[in-house]
Order: sequence, then structure tokens, then C-alpha cells
Amino acid sequence: MAMDAIRQAILDDAPGEEIARLDLPETMRAAVVRKSEIDMFEGVASDEKDPRKSLHVDEVPIPPLGPNEVLIAPMASALNYNTVWTSIFEPLPTFGFLERMSKNGELGARHDLDYHIVGSDAAGVVLRTGPGVTQWKPGDRVTVHCNYVDLESPEGHEDSMLDPGQKIWGFETNFGSLADISMVKANQLMPMPDHLTWEEAASLGLVMATSYRMLVGDNAARMKQGDIVLIWGATGGLGGFACQFVLNGGGIPVAVVSSEEKAEVLRKTGVEHVINRKAEGYQFEQEDGTPDMKEIRRFGKKIRDMVGQDPDIVFEHPGRSTFNASVVVCKRGGTVVTCASTSGYLHQYDNRHLWMRLKSIIGSHFANYNEAYQANRLVDLGMIHPILSKTYDLDRAAQGAYEMHHNLHAGKIGILVGAPEEGLGVRNQAQRDQHLEAIEAFRAFD
Repeated sequence: MAMDAIRQAILDDAPGEEIARLDLPETMRAAVVRKSEIDMFEGVASDEKDPRKSLHVDEVPIPPLGPNEVLIAPMASALNYNTVWTSIFEPLPTFGFLERMSKNGELGARHDLDYHIVGSDAAGVVLRTGPGVTQWKPGDRVTVHCNYVDLESPEGHEDSMLDPGQKIWGFETNFGSLADISMVKANQLMPMPDHLTWEEAASLGLVMATSYRMLVGDNAARMKQGDIVLIWGATGGLGGFACQFVLNGGGIPVAVVSSEEKAEVLRKTGVEHVINRKAEGYQFEQEDGTPDMKEIRRFGKKIRDMVGQDPDIVFEHPGRSTFNASVVVCKRGGTVVTCASTSGYLHQYDNRHLWMRLKSIIGSHFANYNEAYQANRLVDLGMIHPILSKTYDLDRAAQGAYEMHHNLHAGKIGILVGAPEEGLGVRNQAQRDQHLEAIEAFRAFD
């Protein structure tokens, strides 16, 4: 009953003072993997590991609250590939991350449980704040980015992603977003844009901030006006935001997709140069796994025919299946910026194309607080839009993870947690109406 009262107060847009007085439940629903099941897929090929067998919705205690921490009620969340990795226990079970946290004293030990609450994106409302929190209060509507860091080490004070204690919330920590109540650091919170629904706002954090850092911020490729940017998987979460940042920043995206339907969606959003990889039949590896240079050169010629030159920047995230092509087609002196490696971590490429042509490979991992905050601000200004394609309720989160595992989706998959249905949470309808055409165009990523 306590959770029902909290949800109703949020849906009624009750003042913060009222939310602060509401009782918290002792237990809650949460999507978890269980430590007792980490061997369930032993001997099973990666593609055959099924998140629907390992990701459960259980009743568990609500998270404990410590200094500089906040309890939020997620009204919606969204899936990322790290939930797929967690649910198939690859490349290793995430319980090892939680066990290592237990070595950091009592606060870290709270995370080391026999279940792991997953989820690294959320939009919701602050319920309680711990000691030391001054910028947020109960009732605040927030989106959450997933950089979980204390900043106790000096290395993190120029860029928190370099802090040795930096972790990804809901992947390398417990108490993630796929739960009635989540525990976050106060420095993970950002204001929720008032023109978005709960599920739209929840779909922004991880992939949008990752794309921002890779392309826009000072810590990776630093795209400038007129740059040609090759974007793999351009209707996925990372690629969809990358296309927007390139267009918004005066660059020229060359988008790679796997179907004509996806190509047409991109054209409607303003992307002029689209390569349908499947229709062109590109195979960048030979049967023995070595690079097929003839195919890679054919791909490079396709790009030059479209835009007149090789890409200044390659936005690289598939990994093994595309990395060699990325290094080769990038222009002399250009940059390959890479993260994720969802098709495999072990990359094979011809290093002569790197050193003899003075190219750079930059590794990029999520984003620091300011980068995430600035990306969120662009959404609030109506310059960047969500790319939510479908939404499930919490009980079907495992189905969403299955679809993501098998690339049966486009854009982001949202998960309703506290919100009873889609379309709720908009406070500024006039602002939404201004951007509705663009919002609907990006929701067509389905």
C-alpha cells in the first residue's frame, strides 16, 4: 500500500512536502539476476543465452540510504546493452563487481547481495535524501545518468571518468533503475525536461551522454563544423543520438543501417547520407576471420562517392565486426572513437593504416557529470530528442533484453516502472507541441 500511495502522489504531482511525509515500504518489486544462477548458461553459445530465463522480477528490501545519496521512485527506465551482459553473465557475472565493492567498508558492503538489481537509466521523483545532499529535495522530478563515483581520489577531479572508483550504476553497482525504489548518488541527478513523458525522459541518460562525450565534449573526438562522421548502427541507441549531435553541431553524418526501413526513418530526421549495409552486402571478414580488404575498400569508395572524402571521425561501437573497416576508411589524420564493442571485444585490424596514415584511436566510456548535464540541457532546449521506439512494463523487461540481445529493436526500449501507462509526466504541453514533429520522427525508430 505504501508504494501505491507514493505512485499516486507522483501522478497527482503532489508537492515535495507531501511526498517527504509518505511512508516508504519495506520491500519492493525489482528486476534482478540471482547469484545462485550464474552458471545456468554454462556451455551455451552466447547467441542462445536467453535473458528471459535469468532476469526475474522479485520482491526485495528497499535500498539503504547513506551520505550524499538519494532514494528515487523511477516512473520509467530504459534498457541498455549492459543489462543484456548482466542477464547472460557475460563477459563475466556482475556479482564480482558487487563483491569488490564490499571491500570499501560498510557503504560498499550494502551492494554485495545474492541478487543484483539492474538498470542504468531512469526518470522519476526524489523520495528521500541522505546527509550532505543540498541541491535536491523530495518531490524533484529528475533524470539519472549512470556515472557512479565518490570523487575521493585526486585523479577524478579533472574528469570523473578517470577516477579509479568510477562505476556504472546498475551494472557495476547494485540498486539500479528497474525497481520501485532506486538508490543513486546526488551527483547523478539532472532536471527532467518538462516536455517529455516519463518513458521518453528515462531513455536519454546512458547512450545520449556516451554519444555526447564521444563527439561533442573535450575528452574524445571533438567534432567541429563540417566534419564527416561515419556512424555505425545509426538507428540504435548510441547511433541515433550520434546522428543528432552531428547534425546539430554542423557536421555531416554518414549513417550505416541494416534495412531500407531504417534508412528511410533517418532521412526523415534530416540524415541525407545513409548506407544500407545489408542491401550492399558488405562482408568485412573472410571465412577464416581475417579482414577482407577488397570489401573494405568497396565500402570506403561508397562513402567517398557520397560525400567526396573519407570520414574525419568514425563513431565506432559494434567492435569486432566493424573495427578493421573503421580504421581503414577513416581519413589520413582522422579519429576512430570507440566504445561498447557489442559484437566482440577482440579487434583485428591492419596497423599500417593507423601508424602510416597518422590516425588516432580514442577509447571513450560513458561521460562525466558535466557532459551528461550539458547533453540533458540540449534536450530541454528542444535541440536533441528521445529515440524511444517501444515500451514494456517491468514484468516484461526480460523480453526487452532478449530483443536487444538479438538486435530486434531500434532506438531505445523503455520500461514502465511506476508509471501505469505511456504518455504520462508531461508538464509543459506547449513546449512539447513546438517539438512534436521531431519527437514523433525519432519515435519512428521501430
